[in-house]
Amino acid sequence: MFAVAAECTVADATSLKSGLAKLLDESDVVTLDISAVRRIDTAGLQVIATFVRERESHGRQVQWQGAAPALSTAARLLGLSSLLKLPAAAGQAAETAI
Repeated sequence: MFAVAAECTVADATSLKSGLAKLLDESDVVTLDISAVRRIDTAGLQVIATFVRERESHGRQVQWQGAAPALSTAARLLGLSSLLKLPAAAGQAAETAI
């Protein structure tokens, strides 16, 4: 399991990318715990989306734990919801947060 930090911004992108890179070749399902995420920008979302896409391209799964309205809202606004396949509860929380 990988716990995504509360702040996922351009200032944190290198650290996020480094942490996720260690899990790219993991053969088991990787769980991303997003429950702490409070703020995410395009750079942070891009790192996460790239990680998910790269794993899927090699037949490896990513699953989500927790809910992060900030992440769900950003993903929806940037058209990345279908790529990320966030859980429905997270998407519903984003709708009520708007």
